[in-house]
Parts: sequence; structure tokens; C-alpha cells
Amino acid sequence: MLIFEQSAPGRRALAQWPRIPTDTAINVPSELLRQKPLGLPECSELDVVRHYTRLSQLNFSIDTEFYPLGSCTMKYNPRGAHRAAMLPAHLARHPLAPINHSQGYLQTAYELQEMLKTVTGMQAVSLTPMAGAQGEFAGVLMIQAYHRDRGEHQRNEMLIPLAAHGTNPASAVMCGYTVREIALTAEGDIDLDALKQALGPKTAGIMLTNPSTLGIFERQISEVADLVHKAGGLLYYDGANFNAILGQVRPGDMGFDVMHLNLHKTFATPHGGGGPGAGPVAANAKLAPYLPVPMAACEHGQYRWLTQVQRPQSIGRLSTFMGNAGVILRAYAYARMLGAEGMQRVALFATLNANYLLSRLQKIGYTPGIPHRLAGHEFVLSLQKLKQATGITAMDVAKRLLDFHIHAPTVYFPQIIPECLLIEPTETESKATLDHFVEVMDVIWAEAHASPDHLKQAPHHCPIRRVDEVKAARELDVVWQAKTEVREEVI
Repeated sequence: MLIFEQSAPGRRALAQWPRIPTDTAINVPSELLRQKPLGLPECSELDVVRHYTRLSQLNFSIDTEFYPLGSCTMKYNPRGAHRAAMLPAHLARHPLAPINHSQGYLQTAYELQEMLKTVTGMQAVSLTPMAGAQGEFAGVLMIQAYHRDRGEHQRNEMLIPLAAHGTNPASAVMCGYTVREIALTAEGDIDLDALKQALGPKTAGIMLTNPSTLGIFERQISEVADLVHKAGGLLYYDGANFNAILGQVRPGDMGFDVMHLNLHKTFATPHGGGGPGAGPVAANAKLAPYLPVPMAACEHGQYRWLTQVQRPQSIGRLSTFMGNAGVILRAYAYARMLGAEGMQRVALFATLNANYLLSRLQKIGYTPGIPHRLAGHEFVLSLQKLKQATGITAMDVAKRLLDFHIHAPTVYFPQIIPECLLIEPTETESKATLDHFVEVMDVIWAEAHASPDHLKQAPHHCPIRRVDEVKAARELDVVWQAKTEVREEVI
């Protein structure tokens, strides 16, 4: 029931109302004052508390359910990192506080920059981007600024492999580039012949992640880097899949020039729900001068911000102040808790869990999207053969998983794999959880062959049954109107 449907005239919850003196003058022109009530629901405080508590209990959450959501790294993040970000002194600090009152926060920012330099193999790091997508946008702007300063204005093409993240072409286009897609081999690697044909004087760079969204490691990354650099282009690394390589191999050592990191996927901020996020950008010596400001610096034991005054080649500011402070603090605490040895275990367990699931699901009958390749931290299944045999689609399997209190994996992405499921168990799930997931997938496999109609009608036990996705997208209705208002409009 909607909160509006619980409303009754005259109900109030006055305890939370602001106390405004009745004689306070309203310095607003009369023509700007509302002429009729806002139309908010009228409910008691208890009704409101119960309503929103019930809504929260209807949601999937990483605290209650397994989230094998490929490409998103929906993992458990330690509460200790959250507590660090909630320390009173950090919460009370105003972003405009003077430097001498901000030494503690500046020290954490500076030390996090240094740690991220170490794990990425880059020369410098800026923490200011407010999300992974903004960090990605910043990296492309830096490539653009580099070529502009060299007078190479003809470089207006960005190369993007078919297994890249969907935001990569969007960021390139936003910066004014023309996107050229690069084909893959049958085994999922970049087709070097196609890359050679695409490279030329117009090439600004290439954007990719390693492992790719197919969940496999690009085995020819050194050759790719050499070819792009010889053509005068630069390499951008999308850090969304960084869990797979943390502490094992560094993008800087692969030949990348600039990259972003998703702190909300790899470094302990809960992912999803639209935020919060942070997307620090790291760059080698060639692109470091173009990093966005401000950046934390340490001189003679004192910490301060570096602005465009000290870094005149910077692409400038990307946020009002200096990035998402709460996410930065969580990342700092998480990195400190892990240490160098712990960071290595992140990638080891992420890849171990993914390959364990892939092996067991293959034994049931599920088909890997790229056969005979080990998984990174995630892997792709193709349900095309299952669909041909039973009519069951990837969407049907995804919906049925909800009945077993398991969030659906990513479906139909990457699009180059037919009837695709992209599955990422993350490094934080136990073997018992993974085994339960396999058991459920085994049940669904049997249902697909024995009772496909039952599967096509799933989910059966969720608050909302299957919806018409096309209608929901094209005729989205999220505005409530009282019936009396609707009748008056009709008349």
C-alpha cells in the first residue's frame, strides 16, 4: 500500500516539525507563494515508521542476500571501514576548513594517493572524481589535453574493443571523439589484425579493462600497448574489474597511461543504489600533469592541497571541493586493514570463487560464453543452447533466482554473447554460499527441461510478479495523483 493510500485528513506527526515562531515574517513575494496545500500524505509518525520499515524489508541487500551481479562487484564491505568514515572529527570537518584544521584528513588523502600509486603502478593519483564514470571521463579528457598540447588535433578517434564496458564509448563521445569498435577473436582476445587496421594518425587511444567484461584476461596486452603507442595513441584502463588483479599485476606495468578506480567496488564502500561513489584517476609520468585538482601533497611534514595554480596543465576541477570524503576515508581504512598481503588475497579469492562456480555450473550443463578459458573475477554463460532446447531464456533464469533469495546476475551483457548471464561471486562469499547457488542453478536447469512454463512465470514468491519490461521502460509512471484530481482533469 502506498503511503498516500494510508493518508487521512487531520493526521499529524508533529514531533519532527521545525519550530517556526508564528510571528516570523515571510519575505517571499505573494505571487510566489503556494496557493493550495502541497498534497503530502497525512499520517501518524508510527504509520510512517512502519511503512518505510516494511519497504526496506522488501528490498534485496548485500547484508541479507547473495548478489552474483557481474561487472558490479557487489561484495560485503567491513563495518570497520564505515566506522572510520563516521568518526566525529571527520564528520564535523567542513570542506572549507583551513589547512591547519584539516591535517588529519589531508594525511589520509595523501597516504591513500600513495597506496593507489603502488597498486596501480602509476606515477600520480587524483582522488577528486565523484564516481567511476566521472573518473573515466577525466581520463579521456587527459588524453585529449595531452594530444592538444602536442598540436595533434587530428587525433579524434577512440578505439574500443567489443568487450569493453558500456560507459567507455559514452565517455569518449562526450569528449568529442568518434568511436571505432575493435573486433575480438573466437577466444575473446583483441583481434590484433583488426587493431592494426584501425590504428592511424587519427588514433587518440584505446579504452579497455583487463580482465574484460567477458571475464577473461587479455593475453596480448603487451602487444596491444606496443601497437597503440607506436601509432602515437594512449591506453586507458577501466578500473571496474580491478578486484581481479589487485596485488597481482598492475595496469602501469601492462603499458596503460591512465586509469580510474572504482573505490565503491574495490575499496569498501557499499555499491549500488545510485551512490555514493568515487573514481580516483591514476596516470603515468606522461599524463600526470593533466590530473584533475585538487591533489593532496606533503611538504616538510605538512599537508596541503595542490590547485591549478601549482598544476597549470590540469584539466581542472571535477567537484566543488575535493571529492567524496566519506568514500575516500572508507577506502583508506580498508587499505590499511588489508595491508599488502591482504590486497593480494582479494584477487586470489575473487578468481578462485569465479572459477569454482564456472567449473561446477559446466558440470550441470551450462555453457561458458568463452569455452576453454579461465575466469578472472567473473565469467560469462551463454544460455543459447538451453533456449533452443527448452525455450527458456536468460531472463527466465534470472527471474527464477529471485524466488530462492538470490539476486539475478547481469543479463544480456556483454551483448556479444547470446542469452548471456554475467556472474561475479566476489571474494567475500563463502564456499557454502557458492554451493547453495550451484544447487539452485541445478534446480532451475531441471525445471527448464521438466516444467518450462513454471519457469517462464517466475518469480512466484516476490512482492511483485513479472512485469512487462518494455512497458515499464516506455510508460513509466511514478507520479501519484488523488482520484478526485484525476476526475477534475478529465472533466
